[in-house]
Amino acid sequence: MSLKEYSRDFLLGLFERMLLIRKFEERVKYLFLEGIMPGTIHQYQGQEACAVGVCSALREDDIITSTHRPHGHCIAKGMNVEEMMGELFGKVTGCCKGKGGSMHMGDLSRGVVPAIAIVGGGVPIATGVGLAFKMRKEPRVAVCFMGDGAANEGAFHEGVNMGAIWDLPVVYVVENNLYGASTPVSMVFKTKTISERACAYGIPGLTIDGNDVLKVHETAKTAVARAREGGGPTLLELMTYRITGHSRRDPCLYQPREERNRARENEPIGRFAKQLLDAKVVDEAALDAIAERLDRRIEAAVSAAMAAAEPKGQDALEDLFVE
Repeated sequence: MSLKEYSRDFLLGLFERMLLIRKFEERVKYLFLEGIMPGTIHQYQGQEACAVGVCSALREDDIITSTHRPHGHCIAKGMNVEEMMGELFGKVTGCCKGKGGSMHMGDLSRGVVPAIAIVGGGVPIATGVGLAFKMRKEPRVAVCFMGDGAANEGAFHEGVNMGAIWDLPVVYVVENNLYGASTPVSMVFKTKTISERACAYGIPGLTIDGNDVLKVHETAKTAVARAREGGGPTLLELMTYRITGHSRRDPCLYQPREERNRARENEPIGRFAKQLLDAKVVDEAALDAIAERLDRRIEAAVSAAMAAAEPKGQDALEDLFVE
């Protein structure tokens, strides 16, 4: 579909959400490098079209599971950056009251299961969520975001197979950024694509350009509708590239310079901005205004998080499941 098939508000919404993720991640990166923010981070720069494209095809009451790289998924599903920033600073104003940090943030009221840092750990969880939806006869869908490395975990095979045999309303989304940490995908897969594995479970598998936000949206929309209507799961492989390190101390020396340069030329935000400008959906001034507004919002979130209260010792005894 062309841009003409969509409203201006929808298109600008996609752009703004992707840019919000990028600006959030870039600000967080420097807060960590400056030693202002505690903990560690795994960032999402370059993969924004995956999260935004998929989540734009979901309803508010649909559920997603995420990974050790969750910030983009959280923002795309509707979590606010103010609570996320508070969480990264470990404050009581955080979405998990400072108890989750970067790798475990989430908000069930917005359809985000607190992120699971175990590689592949979200697959059986999303499958279980889908089973609950089916047993309750609720027309809801679970989306499981994972990286390429997760597709070689046992939990992937068990979870996807269960989703397939029971026709559960789940969409399994592999964000293939070509590296599992520092290991190239080509060294750990014999198949040309990860989506080929779908045939072993008897479900559809598709590999698409994960940096094309509209293509991701359209493909996800079809998969989500199929799941919601009782057709069972789909395995989507989104080809993308992280233009940042695996974690905050990774200089990316394993990524060839030419490959990185190509990836930066193909990153989704600049690419989509060019599409919007070429189609005269918007002008440069409007895009600049969006960027400036998001900058102000991010800075306000940082200031609020730094000023927020620290948790108290007794807070560790709350929010527990006790037999």
